[in-house]
Amino acid sequence: MEDLAEKNVDLADRDILDVCLGLEHVADIVELLNEQDIEEQARVLIHLPDERAIEVLDQPGLDDPAALIEALPTDRALKLLAGMSSDRVADVFRYMNDPPRSDLLQRLDPETRTSLDKVLSYPVDSAGSLMTTEFVSVPSSWTVEQTLDHIRRVERTRETIYSVYVLDPKTRQLLKAVALRRLITADPKASVLTAARFDKPITVSPTADREEVAKLISKYDLLAVPVVDESWHVIGIVTVDDIIDAIVAEGTEDAQKFGGMEALDEPYNTIGFWAMIKKRAGWLCILFLSEMLTASAMQHFSDELDKAAVLTLFIPLVMSSGGNSGSQATSLLIRAIALGEVKLRDWWRVALRELPTGICLGAILGVLGVLRITVWQTAGFFDYGVHWGLVAFTIAMALTAIVTFGSLAGSMLPFALKKCGLDPASASAPFVATLVDVTGLVIYFSVALLILKGTLL
Repeated sequence: MEDLAEKNVDLADRDILDVCLGLEHVADIVELLNEQDIEEQARVLIHLPDERAIEVLDQPGLDDPAALIEALPTDRALKLLAGMSSDRVADVFRYMNDPPRSDLLQRLDPETRTSLDKVLSYPVDSAGSLMTTEFVSVPSSWTVEQTLDHIRRVERTRETIYSVYVLDPKTRQLLKAVALRRLITADPKASVLTAARFDKPITVSPTADREEVAKLISKYDLLAVPVVDESWHVIGIVTVDDIIDAIVAEGTEDAQKFGGMEALDEPYNTIGFWAMIKKRAGWLCILFLSEMLTASAMQHFSDELDKAAVLTLFIPLVMSSGGNSGSQATSLLIRAIALGEVKLRDWWRVALRELPTGICLGAILGVLGVLRITVWQTAGFFDYGVHWGLVAFTIAMALTAIVTFGSLAGSMLPFALKKCGLDPASASAPFVATLVDVTGLVIYFSVALLILKGTLL
């Protein structure tokens, strides 16, 4: 690492530093630093007070903390890492490159290294990977007064003090969770257990998915949830601010997948050109190869197209309508599954709901299609031929069938993916549209053959 501390700070850097020192909220400092390159960020961070610099690195809004730590002098980086929350340190090391990563790992103090190893040992997006090991715990033999004194002594080194965990003095098992508000209003001389609620503490296992943790925090209105092992020992806590950050990341990931690409693992502005190509090219190739089936379907019906060229005018219309209805259904179901409103076992209820919905939506579009053809024919805008009435009826029936199929296919695909253990968000809008395009063409020409046989076909 380059010893940036030995460099003089030029006027521009000194101005940035002065502004950062004058800002009251750390989020404003982070916003300013995100506009600078990594070298300038590092120079500013070197000259910020230790406590302020740690707050900056602990902020989830900081674009690339791993690169920033790499740019700092080793001694400065180690000092700041020791003061950061364990979950944030784990995030930094996940995205740090070697050799700086290995060098810093070897030189971390034993306490920070132990906490880091514990958090990094759990799968990404699990409760264990989100948890911090800095929490307040006290033995059940303490009084309320002793607990409050302990909180005053350790509050600067803890992620949150609003939840205190009461442990068995001998087994260290979790007995109760006590809110700080109840401690403040309790009798100082009474046992800390008297300030606890009567119900059993809400806990999660370290392997629980972050969405499960979010649901628990939302359902029980918690500020933090303890992470316990099989013996009911508290190994960390997941705080509400961490879960909010995780849910924002989950939403971003789902939105990117739904756009028909792999989720980005770093901010858009910082991801490399070839990394971006890699994330987007794979799905585009899959979708392109899938769309080739559309050409195959049209080739199969080439004779019908030669006989009734008028049918080609409505191919984009019917294909896009089916894809749009499928994308609508997929969007609704992905969100419903994510919120727990719909379970895997409810697939048949969804199918029974989407079937009449698709028929109704398709009929509405079919009526609009008939009106369009009728107006254009009678007003002289375009001549659809002698059998224009049958053509209009064909379009109406085809739209009804295709939109119904699109709604059913789009609603069932998230269930199928979830059943296979995949992320329902992978049922992207382009993927659904491609699926409905191919089948939609088959449906369209099958309906046309049925209605127009003996006339145009």
